[in-house]
Order: sequence, then C-alpha cells, then structure tokens
Amino acid sequence: MFRSGLRMLALVTLLGACSTGGGGGGSHPGANRSSAPVDTQGPASGRPLIIDTDMAADDWMAILFLLWRRDIRVEAITVTDAGEAHCGPGVTNALGLVALAGRPEIPVACGREVPLAGTHAFPGEWRAGVDQLLGLTLPANANKAASGSAVELLAATLRASTEKVTILTLGPLTNPAQLLGDSPDLKDRIAAVFVMGGAVDVPGNVLLPDLPPQPVAEWNVYVDPTAARLVLGSSVPVTLVPLDATNHVPITTAFANGYRSGATTASARFTGDVLAKLGDSIARGDYFFWDPFAAAVVADESVASFGRRHLNVVTDEGPGVGQIVVAAQGPEARYALSADPSRYEDLFLRTLNGRPG
Repeated sequence: MFRSGLRMLALVTLLGACSTGGGGGGSHPGANRSSAPVDTQGPASGRPLIIDTDMAADDWMAILFLLWRRDIRVEAITVTDAGEAHCGPGVTNALGLVALAGRPEIPVACGREVPLAGTHAFPGEWRAGVDQLLGLTLPANANKAASGSAVELLAATLRASTEKVTILTLGPLTNPAQLLGDSPDLKDRIAAVFVMGGAVDVPGNVLLPDLPPQPVAEWNVYVDPTAARLVLGSSVPVTLVPLDATNHVPITTAFANGYRSGATTASARFTGDVLAKLGDSIARGDYFFWDPFAAAVVADESVASFGRRHLNVVTDEGPGVGQIVVAAQGPEARYALSADPSRYEDLFLRTLNGRPG
C-alpha cells in the first residue's frame, strides 16, 4: 500500500485522465481486463497461506511473489474495503492477478467497507489510483468472486484445512480482527499472523497536508488501530514487519530498470510495469518494498532479523493514535528489526522470474 504522504502528488500525475473509482462494493468498469499472456504453473504445494490485502500497488507485487513460491500454497485472498482499493475493483484486480500467475482457481472475497472503529481512511486520490490499476491491464479471470464475505472465506478456509494456516496481512487488519472476534474457536487453526504494519523504534509515515500530524503511526495500523490492537492481543502468534525493517529496502531506479530488462515471466513483466508507473516516487527515494518484503519474510525469514517485545496499539484519538508502543507487560509479538537488502532483492528477482530455488 502507499504509505508516504509525498506520494499523493505523484499518484495524481500518474492517473492522468483515469476516472475516479467507485465506492466500496460498486461495479468496476473492467479496464484492467485483457487477453494478455498468462503464466502456467503446476499445482501449488507447501505451507498453506491466506493473503489479506488492501490491493495497493505494492500488494500486487507481494501477491505475485507468493503465487510463484513453490514452498507456499496460497489458499485464498481476502480484500479489505477499509484499505486502499474499494471492493469492486479490488476483487476484480485480485482475480486478475491470480489469473496472470496461472492460479485462477484461488478464491477471492471482500470485507466490510469501514474500520472496526473510527473513521480513518486512505486519501481518495490514492484509492482512485489503485482502483484503476494505475492504468495497467490484467487478464480476465473466468471465475467470479466467492459468494460470501472476506471473513466467511477466512473462516471456511481455516476450517477446511488439514493443517494450520498462516495469514499475511498487507493492509488494515479489519478482516482478521473481525474473524477472531466472530470465531474465537478458529484461533487454534492459525499457525501465525504476519503483519506488514507499524513503526516500533522509528517514526511513522502518516503525514498529509489535510490530516492532523501523526508522525508516530504507520498507515495500516492508523486506518484501523482497534483491529490491530485486537490481533496483537489475540494470543495468536504475531510477527510484525514494521517500518523498522522496510526502511532498509527502498526501491531504487537502478533496481527497477534492471528488473524490467530482465523480466522473463508474465508476472515479472507486469511487476516491471508497476515499477515504471511508480517511477517518480522511486526516483525521489520515497517508495519502499513494504508489502513485498513482508511477503518475503513469510517465505524466507533469513531476509530479516527479529526482536520480541510487549507491544500495544494506541486507539484513543489524538496525536498518538495508531502508534505501536512498547509496554512493560501485555501482548508479546515478534517484529522485524532490520533487513538484508541484497538477500531480499535476489529472492524477489529469482522468485518472480520462476526461479525461486
């Protein structure tokens, strides 16, 4: 998801003549559908995983990365309408991603339109951009969205699995928090929750001209701090991948150009096109591998180093809302302290070009 306030102007420029996306759950004009080539993969194996996403640009890269891992089996994708994309286009674009990667059968569903509490939301300009896929195209998927809600798909997937399932969240934690509240009996079916979110020992990034300054919060937690607090306090094993770690993996122009020139799969070529659309933000140095790095941590923890502390989330409105705070006691979570950029970039390149090895 977009996480720097500086990025708004770049996104407006990128959109050009694109129309504004509709509201949550509305129909999508289908501008992202095409008959473009798709990847062909055999049956997935490995650890079962559910991806919960707000379908922003870095989410697309993270999802495609995980769809190419042979040691991970993506069982479902749930979209949060409380994040950047609205339900209609978010689900359509997710269906396009799984079709592109040769996994069109993966079920996709969307969740509630608003956070569990409060009225925080991503800027409308950001939402319009990701709804329109930044003007890019994806192949059509003959499969439709799952008939139930995101929480229903989460619950059904956990119940149907013969082994514990990992959940990776790439947006506000609204869907998994609602699941844990509605069905606490399913906690034992969750192996772990990996969360791209938070800022523990570094500044936050919720800094926009029309919002009160929130220099301590990160966007995913800020939009629904109540959900983040519920997940951290749920007793399910949680690993945060906060800004502390993702600050170490900026996307550089050199990396983006080299990646595009060496792309060999349809998924890699699409990812290269996304990087080209984000070129202005990348050139300014304010775009990072937020969600793709979190996905890489799920696949290979050697890309990060970790600590463990008692962590809590500030939910009271004010300058600190959405902040991850270190507490003397209470819920304990593991979190990524730093990253190995070279190891990560090599993993990203190899995986999306069909050589996850």
